[in-house]
Amino acid sequence: MPGTSPIVELVNVSKQYDAPDGGPATVVLKDVTVRIAAGESLAIVGPSGSGKSTLLNIIGTLDRPTSGQVVLGSRNLDGLGDEDLASIRRHEIGFVFQLHHLLPQCTALENVLVPVLADGQAVSAESEERARQLLSRVGLQERLAYRPGQLSGGERQRVAVARALINRPKLLLADEPTGSLDRASSENLGRLLVDLNREEGVTLVVVTHAASIASLMGRALELRDGRLVDAT
Repeated sequence: MPGTSPIVELVNVSKQYDAPDGGPATVVLKDVTVRIAAGESLAIVGPSGSGKSTLLNIIGTLDRPTSGQVVLGSRNLDGLGDEDLASIRRHEIGFVFQLHHLLPQCTALENVLVPVLADGQAVSAESEERARQLLSRVGLQERLAYRPGQLSGGERQRVAVARALINRPKLLLADEPTGSLDRASSENLGRLLVDLNREEGVTLVVVTHAASIASLMGRALELRDGRLVDAT
């Protein structure tokens, strides 16, 4: 069961983008406050352009709020420099995007190991074995040496999921991970994410417009007019 202590807490987070011509700013998020418990699975839903990806990027330290606080674990991220935030992303957060962003020249196994190389370390036998185990867990044990061009869309996304988990993150963020997949592949990937949420003990936050994916999560919130409310 998910723990009661929050792994992420947003307090009165707002985000706006200033107009380049000095006109009115575009307000995307308005005083968003949410606590995400360690180990839970959460869907954030809303129409295209509602600010879902912006919110996920703020949670994942890829973007900074205009105002408000973001707390990851016990750390307030205010004031941390780019290098510190990059280190947090490498070691504590895994990302899955709508497009898989796999390296076309690398095999599935090599793609999963890319985050291990980000610190300039050689790939250890332990890391390679974990990569193999993750690819096996997502059903790709026979595809280790395949390159992305030899894989289906669903298979490429499963490689991306394994890559996101290679460094044992505390938090897995998925931004429309099924948006480019057919219905069957989408449902399979959604169930896989929820299974891995339980098996790996990783907190899962999924941005989606698909009701079928949101229904798999333990909780669903909706972005409406820049504010986060219970999904109905």
